Amino acid sequence: MPAHTEHDFETAIEAGLIGRGGYEKRDPSAYDETMALFPTDAIGFIQTSQPKRWAQLEALLADKTEATVLDSLTKELALKGTLHVLRHGFKCYGKLLRVAYFQPNSGMNPEAAARYQQNRLTITRQVAFASVLKRPDGKPRRCIIDVVLAVNGLPVVTAELKNPQTGQHAADAIKQYERDRDPRDLLFSFKQRALVHFAVDPDEVWMTTRLKGDDTFFLPFNRGMNHGAGNPPVADNWKTHYLWDEVLQADSLMDILQRFIHLEVTERKTPAGRGIRTARKETMIFPRYHQLDAVRQLVGHAQANGSGHNYLVQHSAGSGKSNSIAWLAHRLASLHDVTDAKVFHSVVVVTDRRVLDTQLQDTIYQFEHKTGVVEKIDEDTQQLARALSQGTPIVITTIQKFPFIAQALEKLDEKGEGLRIDTANKRFAVIVDEAHSSQSGETAGALRGMLNKDGIESTIAAQLSDAEDDELSDDAKANLLRDAARRQRQPNLSFFAFTATPKFKTKALFDEPGPNGTSPFHEYSMRQAIEERFIMDVLANYTTYKRFYGLVKQAEADPEVPRKKAAKALSRYMELHPVNIDQVVSVIVEHFRLNVMHEIGGRARAMVVTGSRLAAVKYKKAFDKYVKDHGYIGIRSLVAFSGTVDDPDSDASYIEVAMNDGLPERELPEAFERDDYRVLLVADKYQTGFDQPLLQTMYVIKRLAGVQAVQTLSRLNRMAPGKARTFVLDFVNDEADIYQAFKPYYETTPVEENADPQRLNELHHELLQWAVFSPDDVGAFAAIWYLRKREHSGREHQQMSSILDRVVARFSDLSDEEQSRFRGQLTAFRNLYSFLSQIIPYQDSELEKLYTFVRNLLTKLPLPDDGRSFTLEDDVALRYYRIQQLTDGSIELGEGEPYPLKGPSEVGTAGIKDQEVRLSTLVEKLNERFGTNFTEADQYFFDQIRVSAEQDEKISEAAKANTWPNFKSYLERVMDELFIERMEGNEEIFSRVMGDQSFRSAAHEHLAAEIFKNVRGERQ
Repeated sequence: MPAHTEHDFETAIEAGLIGRGGYEKRDPSAYDETMALFPTDAIGFIQTSQPKRWAQLEALLADKTEATVLDSLTKELALKGTLHVLRHGFKCYGKLLRVAYFQPNSGMNPEAAARYQQNRLTITRQVAFASVLKRPDGKPRRCIIDVVLAVNGLPVVTAELKNPQTGQHAADAIKQYERDRDPRDLLFSFKQRALVHFAVDPDEVWMTTRLKGDDTFFLPFNRGMNHGAGNPPVADNWKTHYLWDEVLQADSLMDILQRFIHLEVTERKTPAGRGIRTARKETMIFPRYHQLDAVRQLVGHAQANGSGHNYLVQHSAGSGKSNSIAWLAHRLASLHDVTDAKVFHSVVVVTDRRVLDTQLQDTIYQFEHKTGVVEKIDEDTQQLARALSQGTPIVITTIQKFPFIAQALEKLDEKGEGLRIDTANKRFAVIVDEAHSSQSGETAGALRGMLNKDGIESTIAAQLSDAEDDELSDDAKANLLRDAARRQRQPNLSFFAFTATPKFKTKALFDEPGPNGTSPFHEYSMRQAIEERFIMDVLANYTTYKRFYGLVKQAEADPEVPRKKAAKALSRYMELHPVNIDQVVSVIVEHFRLNVMHEIGGRARAMVVTGSRLAAVKYKKAFDKYVKDHGYIGIRSLVAFSGTVDDPDSDASYIEVAMNDGLPERELPEAFERDDYRVLLVADKYQTGFDQPLLQTMYVIKRLAGVQAVQTLSRLNRMAPGKARTFVLDFVNDEADIYQAFKPYYETTPVEENADPQRLNELHHELLQWAVFSPDDVGAFAAIWYLRKREHSGREHQQMSSILDRVVARFSDLSDEEQSRFRGQLTAFRNLYSFLSQIIPYQDSELEKLYTFVRNLLTKLPLPDDGRSFTLEDDVALRYYRIQQLTDGSIELGEGEPYPLKGPSEVGTAGIKDQEVRLSTLVEKLNERFGTNFTEADQYFFDQIRVSAEQDEKISEAAKANTWPNFKSYLERVMDELFIERMEGNEEIFSRVMGDQSFRSAAHEHLAAEIFKNVRGERQ
């Protein structure tokens, strides 16, 4: 199509960049197609910004100076690439010449600011050159690019523009890049000239950093709309105006070149004959829109508001969090405010991911081109202490090291290497990778306490004179205040927390409001990531299996057993029964062989998620046996579990390394990537943080819920060449449960209202009413506990243990039901105080002492039933078994509303007593529920009714607020509506429910009991 049809769109972009954008216009004739740059601008910039160097070269080269400099420049570009030359310059006859100056981090260097202003950013339209592509007559084809942006003569951006009003869109620009723009042309040569290529229309923007013909991979560069893909309408402007009005504006583009775009190098080792072949892959990383926007908003807010803020960045899996963290860490480490004062003196990155360590170091080295900016703490806590004391700009560590820093400082002092971590008037940025509630406990308190040690001590000194607690010595009072203070928000610390799946506590603690007035501060939703094809939709092919079985009581006696514990024991018995395992394994292997092996070019992997370490062992043995017995090849398995597993059925012990034929644990991820192994069976390992794009199918034999369900199934969502779909075969969970787990993280994540702080005082009062302990017990314990400096003496441990022993003796006098309720209230107080004390600056030493007392008492109380698990293996036997596919389709997250995340309130304040039932009765009930007389459709119908009722706010509140008889009566009145909602497709059973009164009564009794139990059980 003729180029002039996009003329108006092109003109508007040019006007925007020349007007407010800081660009100058260049004629296409200024472009030298042989060198693929704008030589007049390149030479002009060097002459005006570095006149002394130019004069020195002219003295040597005379009239050959320009040609020699351009020759040196093009050779350096070919060798090192545009990005390296822009950042670090090039040499000509021993003289270092700069081809760009970047904006200084502060205004303290006016000369650097003046040099920055000398940059020449230019826009050139309709740039033409002879391509290596040929016309039909064999002559070179003329290639004409709509827009080329250059920095001091070096092309850095190309763009092809389309206008839907002429019948073409961004997709046509993408095809043009793929088919009519050859990477052998110097302008498009990877790394050597233009760094990014945009396909643009008024509605969408797409980008790529490497042209590879039909294999070119374009990424969306859109803002997102309604938590999905695309761009929102803009009043009196095009939807994509942000590209030229914001992103490509001169200061913005220079910032991207300086602090964002980088070359990512990955290496993959594969067996090759007798050796190992290393495949090296280079990728030019240009920030996606949400990454650029998030980092800039965080930096802007921190620069304007200083420290003392907690930010939540809720970015979906596949959002590129590792790069976002690297860019943010680098920017915060050099950030200055408007008065040119450093906003943060050090940046601490808290992570458990090894890959982030290396990636962050490599990325920042490209920006700074010097070592020592980043230190990875991979030795011991003494290394962390040294890094903090020396003011290392960026420190990468795990949070678990902070509680031991004081001990490390003492050891260094003993070695004669005395260090002091000076936090007086120092501010720290703490970036938390995968933030969850674990970041909000006592360990996180140790981090806050260490990074604001001097500030906390000053606060304590001011508060000691006001302390009214006469039971404690001054030292003990100071220690109590210190514990309370370090749990609170610190004015010299800002936290930047990244996660795709925040819990209630995460959103409450990292509460800096975003554009909508609430946390998160920045969001990139799962829905947008899926629609933009950055991750797979793991629920698109979701198959559930139902296992129908019958049990028979074989014990001569018919003992009374606790209903819930016995039901769990029977379920565990069934789960590990050889018949069940053999049947499930046959489904898994045959499904993998027939449906999975050929996927992703024959490289697809699968994961089997088991419910326990013993289950992992048994399934691994059964899996390998089935494959061997059937003579299948190419389906070798690995297993992952921790520690040693004892199998009571065989009196044998198993460890992971032995079951994997001696493969070291640390080498398992790499081995799983090779073609030797195709299936990985896991038990509580590799279900979070495991990034393997070839993982295509998951077989679930474990109960999943909430964040765990999302994190586990999301192991499948990584994109890979040739990966067109994923499979989930679930033998345990219902579709409704998985929907409920994923829905809060699909678009927005609502939360319930925060817990009422007054509830702490109520719990305090309720705990004292038991007379199990008294205020004197709490005071006596606190007087010893808060004497400590680092470790208590043996005598002090003895005294504290004696106090707790007396309390445990009184606890033992309570009935089982009373013990359960008391323990629940203790747990509720501990959880609620630990949470609220980080949000509300309590000045209540009584609550702080009680919190410490309760934490220690809970570890002292005897476990229910002496900690023994309940078993029934010898009392029951399997009568019949059948496994059947129940559903096969997708789980649609776009429908319905998410349920708010629940926070700590009265959790644990009232345990429901386990009822005693006859073993034979329980077996019959299980058989009634799972037996073949009750069809799968019937069971699924009632399961849907139950889930709908439990998710109905009015019914849920009725179950919580009413007694069992009253709730049963209430449900009778609303049950017809529940049945009518599910009538379609269930006409036969619907007619029976509405027409058979005895059947209806039985269904009502069963559903009411299940709903009442489940809703109220959530409050335990």
